[in-house]
Amino acid sequence: MDSARSGIQYIMRLSLSRDRVTFSDLARAVDGIGGDIVALDLVRSEGAKTVRDLTVELPQPALVDALKAALERLPGVAVENISDRTFLMHLGGKIEIAPRVQVKTRSDLAHIYTPGVARVVEAIAQDPTKAFQLTLKRNTVAIVTDGSAILGMGNLGPRAALPVMEGKAVLFKTLANVDAFPLCLEVSGPDAIVETVVRIAPAFGGINLEDIAAPACFEVERRLEEALDIPVFHDDQHGTAVVALAGLINAAQVVKKPLPALRVVVAGVGAAGTAITKLLLHVGVRDIVGYDREGVIVRGRSYPDRPIWEEYAAITNPYRRTGTLREVLTGADVFIGVSTGHLLQPEDLQVMAPGAIAFLLANPEPEIAPEIAQEYAAVVATGRSDYPNQINNVLCFPGLFRGVLDSRARRITMGMKVAAAEALAGVVRPDERGPDYIIPGVFNRSVVDAVAEAVSRVAAAEGLARRARPTV
Repeated sequence: MDSARSGIQYIMRLSLSRDRVTFSDLARAVDGIGGDIVALDLVRSEGAKTVRDLTVELPQPALVDALKAALERLPGVAVENISDRTFLMHLGGKIEIAPRVQVKTRSDLAHIYTPGVARVVEAIAQDPTKAFQLTLKRNTVAIVTDGSAILGMGNLGPRAALPVMEGKAVLFKTLANVDAFPLCLEVSGPDAIVETVVRIAPAFGGINLEDIAAPACFEVERRLEEALDIPVFHDDQHGTAVVALAGLINAAQVVKKPLPALRVVVAGVGAAGTAITKLLLHVGVRDIVGYDREGVIVRGRSYPDRPIWEEYAAITNPYRRTGTLREVLTGADVFIGVSTGHLLQPEDLQVMAPGAIAFLLANPEPEIAPEIAQEYAAVVATGRSDYPNQINNVLCFPGLFRGVLDSRARRITMGMKVAAAEALAGVVRPDERGPDYIIPGVFNRSVVDAVAEAVSRVAAAEGLARRARPTV
């Protein structure tokens, strides 16, 4: 996820001569290289000098040295230190483990550890389901990755993945009060991931797979669903799909087209594109064409390097359309891009049907600039927070896991995902719905409860819940 601002923030600690430097001097220096001042905070006063932290936003990292030089050319200014605000927020990590009970007396120790804990051990040994009541399992999710597909940046390894997984754990806790812990695995291949997760699963109430490259992610999820009796959810696939469906439900209402009648083109037939397609097929959309780097995915062609495409071809493109991306977009109602930036030209959108819907979900650069897309499409959504209608996974996974943990569901089904999407779409009231508002914001407090309640309800209806969701 990108920040609401488009630049990078730095904190520059400055030693300033009281009589020689003004705020206007600093502002001119920052403005001269295309930056913006965010804040100027006093750290301490030292007689004729003050020490202040200047927070600036720069459009690109390369400008920080130029700004330092510009500031130091000012009489009475010395730059003591430069800190990147993002790096400062990551110092020491972003999460910690804290006890829920206090140990202040010998009696406390006897209850939470030996000898009292032995009675709890025996109770769980006799009835393993009691682990949900008597341990952290009831509210804890493992965020599992091998670092092979980090934020679309590629295979950078498990250590590089850790800051992302920590961030996700913060979102789980902040938004849904779910305890989540990163498990970044130094492994190679699906077999090792599956074996590791099966071995650690007893401590967790759910497994969130994250940033595992396709096609391995499909096999890992399938095998873990078969092996475990707790929910397994690959967010890059299904989180994106749930939020995209929610947005499309409302977008179809805006352009007054029935959802099942939509003709859809999906660009990028990987993890997210495949999951979006399957979810749309499940709710009745039939005319879906997939497009990837080898062109239109169509049955009858051989894809030896991508067997998943052959499976995809078997369930999509019923009219066996072929041609360029522009040719298959001709007359289409919906474009969903989960591919790469700058894929589209304005002419590609011009040939779509009236009332076209464009979901430009490539990050950080969309398939076409949203400002241009808005000239040709009736509804435009992106994966970015600096445009309306952000399709963001954080609208799904906290509430979805809140629901499956509260109901102690055994797995996550297509029905639960559809219910989550419908609940998310329903947060936007009909009188609010419009081209610039088809999906709620990530800090809308109604989202988590709406999604959790819907998921729990379906878990119970499908016989997968091991308890009723608490009402308070």
